[in-house]
Amino acid sequence: MTAVAEDEDRAHTRRITIAVCLAGFSCFVLLYGTQPLLPQLSEAFAIAPGTASLSVTVSTGVMALLLIPLSLVADRWGRERLMRLGLLGAAVFALSSAWAPDFFLLVVTRALLGACIAGVPAAAMAHLGEELPVAARARVMGLYIATNALGGMAGRLISAVVSDLGGSWHYGLAALGLVGLAVAVVFWRLLPPARHFEPRSLQPGLLFADIRRIYADPGLPWLFTTAFLSMGAFVGMYNYLPFRLVAAPYALGPAWIGGIFLLYSVGTWSSAWAGRQVARRGRQRMLLAMSLLAVAGIAVTLLTPLWLIVAGLAVFTFGFFAVHSVASAWVGHRAGPRRGLVSALYLSSYYLGGSVVGTATGWAWSHGGWPGVAAALLACAGLVCGVALRLRRLAGD
Repeated sequence: MTAVAEDEDRAHTRRITIAVCLAGFSCFVLLYGTQPLLPQLSEAFAIAPGTASLSVTVSTGVMALLLIPLSLVADRWGRERLMRLGLLGAAVFALSSAWAPDFFLLVVTRALLGACIAGVPAAAMAHLGEELPVAARARVMGLYIATNALGGMAGRLISAVVSDLGGSWHYGLAALGLVGLAVAVVFWRLLPPARHFEPRSLQPGLLFADIRRIYADPGLPWLFTTAFLSMGAFVGMYNYLPFRLVAAPYALGPAWIGGIFLLYSVGTWSSAWAGRQVARRGRQRMLLAMSLLAVAGIAVTLLTPLWLIVAGLAVFTFGFFAVHSVASAWVGHRAGPRRGLVSALYLSSYYLGGSVVGTATGWAWSHGGWPGVAAALLACAGLVCGVALRLRRLAGD
């Protein structure tokens, strides 16, 4: 290969990396932007906290339901177009949600936002796997997960601070919509044409045969279960902890509530750290250790001092992102030839868990306060520990 060709390949890889990481950043900025605003939404629309949480969970629920069909569409007709249109549509609906006149229309626009975002994550992961050199894939995938965490932190912080400064939740969501629109424009221009994409068959017989093979695997269904439970606990934690912190004796304002999402930076670091530790300590050991760490973090949040609550949240966040990093890499290791479909099934379980458990913990909050929520989260994290113990039996991993 000539020096010119090598330079072109490096530039191609660099453009894909930046574009896809920006896409992941934008998705998480938009997806969870209402989470720190739940107390404000509950007051503004005179609704219960569990109902207000629908502004978060409806997006993740719709996204979970559409991930698989849209990943199949991307496999057949191309991933670039789906990602471009998805990012642009999500930004438009984010701006629309900012000025929804009632809670029903807010939920509708957030659902449509989730539908647009659904076309991005599985397509992005498959695109990285096809277009990048083998030596760069692990590094870029770790960077992609890190920018997801960074986007989640930035979205929550921006919406909380702007809403506090502007005196209304409308301004916070509008700011996020503008960020999403800017990223969509940059992504549209930056992503280079695919070089290695080959359309996949959508014949139902072949598709169902692949799904049967995936669920017959001794490890993959349990990793999907890990995604469901761990993301459910994570969304439940960050959905309902703000309600505890705005009440006495803490009485924190929106900007301070948004500040707790800075702990996402812990997750950004832990996901990369866990990936490195897998090579030294093994997947099974790391998954069990990090799930136990998440359990410990949840337990610490039951204490009263604010600094201990924040410390427990930090420990839980570290454990959660490490579990997600280990499990998602493990899925890739076991995926086989239908990598895009396996990624979509994992991500679907991940976001469906966030939607189902994230909403269900509203019942625990209404009937048991924070101890009730913590009990539900401990149940989810404890089941992840049980799955990790079962996965230790897998041979060759």
